[in-house]
Amino acid sequence: MAEFKFSEAGKNGSGSTGKSGGSKTGTIVLIVVIVILAAILVFNCFRIVDEGYIGVKYQFGKIVADDLSAGLNFCIPFVEEVKMVDVRDQIYSVNTNAYTSDTQTVNELQLKLNYRYASSALSSLIRDIGIDNVESKLLVPNVAKIAKDAIGKVKAEDLVQTRSEVQNTIQNELTAVLNPYGVVVTAFAIENLDFDPAFEASIQEKVIAAQDALKMENKTREKEEEAKQIVIAAQADADSQVALAEAEAKAIKLIEEQLSSSPNYIDYFKVQKWNGVFPQVMSDGVNPFVSINGTQSAPTTTTPSTSTIPSSAAPINAD
Repeated sequence: MAEFKFSEAGKNGSGSTGKSGGSKTGTIVLIVVIVILAAILVFNCFRIVDEGYIGVKYQFGKIVADDLSAGLNFCIPFVEEVKMVDVRDQIYSVNTNAYTSDTQTVNELQLKLNYRYASSALSSLIRDIGIDNVESKLLVPNVAKIAKDAIGKVKAEDLVQTRSEVQNTIQNELTAVLNPYGVVVTAFAIENLDFDPAFEASIQEKVIAAQDALKMENKTREKEEEAKQIVIAAQADADSQVALAEAEAKAIKLIEEQLSSSPNYIDYFKVQKWNGVFPQVMSDGVNPFVSINGTQSAPTTTTPSTSTIPSSAAPINAD
């Protein structure tokens, strides 16, 4: 009987120890699970919004905020969800054909539209159209149609020469159509105009002729300007001559007035004008004075020579 009791006691002791160890292990596992769940919960409380994007917060599928900025943003785990919307410029391009008002075909017309989503209208854009449906529902049916309508109102030649104006017209019409939906048009371009080769050649010839006419017109204007300058110069010269003649007349008049009041003024005037050199010939009308080598000589008289025999001459001896 004693051995039986010992055996029962041993069994009871080992069972108590097993329960204690299992309880501690279970507690540790539970704590670890709680910590992990808490970490997951805390991690899910925040969403990161990248630069160039805006966060849109949904609560059970309903938009509750559409202005979450770039960075860390709080949300309730398992209740709220944050989706990012790219608000940078987007590009939509399409190739199509069009006709001008003079029935010229524009082949491979390449259109390019730059647009972005308005931050203030994201909620209505998502509800009414959907971000993923903007291209199919708004851009595809409107861009090509509006461009074709605008091109169909101008002649082919005018389309080539006023391309930028046509682009502005199309851009303004697209803005009026897309802006109410929250799509902002930032730029529009017609990147290719391909006409029939014969028509392009005729346009080129006409452009060359217009350039030649412009050159001739510029030359004509240049000649006219040169003629004007000649007339102006001649008029200026005539005016100066008149002014000079008037001044000279006034000077002569003053001299005459001075001579009339002072007769000796003429001698003074002669002395003022004399250069200090005597004239080479001076005459009183009968006997001239002639200057030789710059010197004056007195007048000379020429008398016929005669032979005279002195009275005291001795007689010639015949012997």
